[in-house]
Amino acid sequence: MTTGGTLYVIGLGLGDEKDVTVRGLEAIRSSDLVFLEAYTSILSVDVKKLEEFYGREIIVADRNFVECQAQDIYMPVAKDGKNVSLLIVGDPVCATTHTDIILRAKEEGIQNIELIHNASVMGAAGCCGLQLYNFGQTVSIPFFDEKWRPISFYPKIAYNRGGGMHTLCLLDIKVKEPDFQAMMKGKTTFLPPRYMSVNVAAQQLTEAVDDHPQSPEKNNKAYSPSETLCVGMARLGQPDQCIIAGTLEELEQQNFGEPLHCLIICGETHDLEMEMLKQYLVPDSKYKLNDYHQNNQQQLENTTDNNDNDDDAVAAEQSE
Repeated sequence: MTTGGTLYVIGLGLGDEKDVTVRGLEAIRSSDLVFLEAYTSILSVDVKKLEEFYGREIIVADRNFVECQAQDIYMPVAKDGKNVSLLIVGDPVCATTHTDIILRAKEEGIQNIELIHNASVMGAAGCCGLQLYNFGQTVSIPFFDEKWRPISFYPKIAYNRGGGMHTLCLLDIKVKEPDFQAMMKGKTTFLPPRYMSVNVAAQQLTEAVDDHPQSPEKNNKAYSPSETLCVGMARLGQPDQCIIAGTLEELEQQNFGEPLHCLIICGETHDLEMEMLKQYLVPDSKYKLNDYHQNNQQQLENTTDNNDNDDDAVAAEQSE
């Protein structure tokens, strides 16, 4: 088996075609094949702009490609010794999808795998003023539907808030979802893309805190939709990024514009953090500062026992 090629896994950042690093651009231009993973996130520019700037033809790896043909990305390295670039919006190691591809490439004997990092939402979220070292576990909020309303993210939020930590909520993306009604008629079609807004996330988080069995009373809830300070953000890293702070009830009424969106549920907020956040507050916001409560050890243990992996839940639903 040929082993001379290299698999480059390259972060593109959050903005446009010019956010790629110099090192990343050099790797792309030296590659025989270039793939753009278009399943877990989106850029603000289309593929043609990327091709023009990078000087390479780009193969779009959509949901079906990533789930069913991922070997087409790394096997040219293993079999033919080619250089291949896999382009990732944000940073290449912020999603389990990309880690899985790297592991599978290693199993094929590919030794030359080079990660080239870039900005991601995990770091850019700090632009609102909340300090990154005050964040706890990140959670994913999946779209609810009539039959599937998972709230496995709730115990993680409760755990974070019990320790006074902020929670970054990544919001669901539905791209190239099969239209099962059409499939029943023998047609293969896909539903239009859907990107969860802060508004929908705020609504679902309100439903979750009311429905979760650990929240029978107000003083035992992980957060209060009418009092807990939260931050909604959209299009981070782009010129028109939007940041609005307020309660979940207040954020549900705001206009955040185009995707992608994310949300932060605040824990203990320090003076310096509040100095930055004040400029983004909804006028006359009704939030109550540092309304979190310290869970006792038993509550934390219960939370940990019930703390399912949200990314796995979303991935399982999307693969059905």
